[in-house]
Amino acid sequence: MWPEPKSSAAGSRMMQLIKVFQSHNYNITFASPCAKSDNAFNLESVGISQISIELNNSSFDVFIKQLKPDIVLFDRFMMEEQFGWRVAEQCPDALRILDTEDLHCLRKGRQKAFNERKEFNTSYLFNDIAKREIASIYRCDLSLIISEAEVDLLQHQFKVDKSLLHYLPFMLNEVSSEAVKNLPKFEERQHFISIGNFLHEPNYNSVLYLKEVIWPLIRKQLPKAELHIYGAYASQKVNQLHNDKEGFLIKGFAEDVNYVMQQSKVCVAPLQFGAGLKGKLIDAMQNGTPCVTTNIGAEGMFGNIKPNGFIEDNPQLFADRTVSLFTNENIWKEKQLNGFEIINKRFNKNQFQSKFLEMLEVTTPQLHNKRLSNFTGQMLQHHTMQSTKYMSKWIAEKNK
Repeated sequence: MWPEPKSSAAGSRMMQLIKVFQSHNYNITFASPCAKSDNAFNLESVGISQISIELNNSSFDVFIKQLKPDIVLFDRFMMEEQFGWRVAEQCPDALRILDTEDLHCLRKGRQKAFNERKEFNTSYLFNDIAKREIASIYRCDLSLIISEAEVDLLQHQFKVDKSLLHYLPFMLNEVSSEAVKNLPKFEERQHFISIGNFLHEPNYNSVLYLKEVIWPLIRKQLPKAELHIYGAYASQKVNQLHNDKEGFLIKGFAEDVNYVMQQSKVCVAPLQFGAGLKGKLIDAMQNGTPCVTTNIGAEGMFGNIKPNGFIEDNPQLFADRTVSLFTNENIWKEKQLNGFEIINKRFNKNQFQSKFLEMLEVTTPQLHNKRLSNFTGQMLQHHTMQSTKYMSKWIAEKNK
């Protein structure tokens, strides 16, 4: 997709990656077969070429051969499936990197288990998406994994060699003491907030769960409380959840996430399934807004540091914790400070940028040997991509 940093964590993540390459004077071309939305970031405004490419069309071969990149980064495994074989044919010496964003197989497996009301296990994890996604990881020279939990899962559940994986979470600026002083105080904030792109199914499910289960429990204790719900691409089924009398207010797209987060006292994110790191929790911590989430929401986020709020899966306990954060200034301040520590210690961009760039410098001259040691990747490049390649060629001929 074209990056939409105001709409999704994935868009913010892509802009962070772009800035890393820009910091070391890389010449960047962003190519996508997707149509641009109104929320797409204008990459040309920061000196990046924007190119529209077509699926199943040999015009891409001409484009990539002329461009002759040193590095090709695929935005999620679906793009590697479509264009990886073409890159391998036209630019065999280019370093191929996969940015997984989150593990789609993990998210989809958890969603299926949730819908079937069963406990998540490896039978849900080893799904058809996993077969495609893990194959893509093997075909690439390096895959960027956003969560430590997902690095562990790939190494121990799927037995992926660690040399193919690179842990690269969100890369953020430090929250300075001066920035903290300028944030609205406890008494200056009002309302609860929930935020997330509604095209992402875990976010819609979370809002529905709030509406039907969590929010009534909170309102029972705080009858005048309001929950402000923000997110891009709110559909009719989302908007019809709006209810003024219940204080359940669908606000839609937030032009400035920092502003709406700073006006709010507590962020709620009762995610029932999902994967990766949650951008909403990052936004909350950066803006000094304590949060209540589930174990799914907290996965990979806090490490050994105490969370910027509470982690609860039981709905009544979730509501009780939320109310205590909202009403107790001492607890609120303590959790707020935890959030700043998490941002500064776990997601400091300087630390992760340098490690990533060092990895690129080490990997590039050893690319031939690295590929020789990854026979599984060579095998998948041969077998899997032959079927993809000839199907694509057949579609191209059919479209003539």
